[in-house]
Amino acid sequence: MIRFDVAANPGALAYKLLAGLVVPRPIALVTTIDNEGRTNAAPFSFFNVMGTEPPMAVIAPSNRDDGTPKDTAANLILNGECVIHLCDEAVASKMVECARSLPPGVTEISHAGFTTRKAERVKPPILTECPVALECRLLDIRTYGENRLVVVEILLAHVRDGIADPQSWKVDYTQYAPIGRLNSPDGYARTLDCFKINFPND
Repeated sequence: MIRFDVAANPGALAYKLLAGLVVPRPIALVTTIDNEGRTNAAPFSFFNVMGTEPPMAVIAPSNRDDGTPKDTAANLILNGECVIHLCDEAVASKMVECARSLPPGVTEISHAGFTTRKAERVKPPILTECPVALECRLLDIRTYGENRLVVVEILLAHVRDGIADPQSWKVDYTQYAPIGRLNSPDGYARTLDCFKINFPND
């Protein structure tokens, strides 16, 4: 096997290798608001759920080149609320458009063609085209070198009809096919090709 000294090569090289190896990664399309009520939407593939008591997720929003927090992190620091959306292939191109750098005052939501509705427990809006929306509030923010780790509590899940059974809460993967991130910048994966292995019960 070939050895890659990741610790000695942080930054661009480590990102290229690790973002290519640790796949597929779920994608969070996160809406937040600033103190003037303006909405931001941005996708993150450094994201996952990390527990259920309490239900929580983590995302890792980065800084701008000048070291200041990008909008998602800045808004979470200010207001402590967000909505995490999961995306299927039908909204994939809109999700990618939300990663575009736009001039001040131009929102990613209208630029990408999303529509919104009010959330129930947080101020940031829900993107109506996404199959899943998780209303969240901030639990903690930690920094490790140039990395920022944001931990949020999931308060309420909005799930498209047919995806999850309202009695058992079990997800039906014939109705739900979120996309995942592969290598950067343009690799994505479908979740349509699935297989099962029996879990050991003893």
